[in-house]
Amino acid sequence: MRSLSSAGVLELWERGVTLHPIDRGLLALGLADPAAAAASPDWPLGRRNQALLDLHASWFGPALHGWTSCPACGEKVEFELDARELASVAGGSPAEDTVTIGDQAFRLPTTRDLARVVAAGDAASALLERCRIGGQDAAEWTGELMDAIGERLAAADPLADTRLALDCPSCQHAWEAGFDVGRFLWAEVEALAKRVLWDVHALASAYGWSEPVTLALSPARRAMYLQLVHA
Repeated sequence: MRSLSSAGVLELWERGVTLHPIDRGLLALGLADPAAAAASPDWPLGRRNQALLDLHASWFGPALHGWTSCPACGEKVEFELDARELASVAGGSPAEDTVTIGDQAFRLPTTRDLARVVAAGDAASALLERCRIGGQDAAEWTGELMDAIGERLAAADPLADTRLALDCPSCQHAWEAGFDVGRFLWAEVEALAKRVLWDVHALASAYGWSEPVTLALSPARRAMYLQLVHA
């Protein structure tokens, strides 16, 4: 897995800033492991999310610090996760390649499936139809049927849709919130890219150095020059 240099984070951020969040995750995986770039869109969602968790641990460390708002009172609720622990608890590889409900069989959804459904503005039933590999066409995708299929898919691929159990310290409201590791990773990438750009701006203003010259400095040297600029 490739490390993330200062020049690399700027390239990644610049290429991904206009992309859909789904594509940003694939872009990051491709930068870290070019050999996996072509295959990753067709991985089951759980495998993709595990790779993103591993990537976060490699680039930014395993700690995942975040927050959300309580849906009952609006209070800010913070949470902290361990990327490696989350991946291992979920079991990593899918337990099953396919699931069967009645006479219908479904393969596990992939990033490509999700992206095409989102791009078309289709409903969740379109995703299930894309993944259906056996059985008669569903006359109607009832809520009960979709819930049953969703539960089986979640059991087969636990990392495909990570849910966090949260409690509000102010009003004691308890709820579940989704955790999108791709969006979380991109927030870290964007924050780091902006810090690097501020460093370039500060050193260019002080010394007249170009961006390539500044990025070629080791992190320790760049930090020292920044201390001198701000002294």
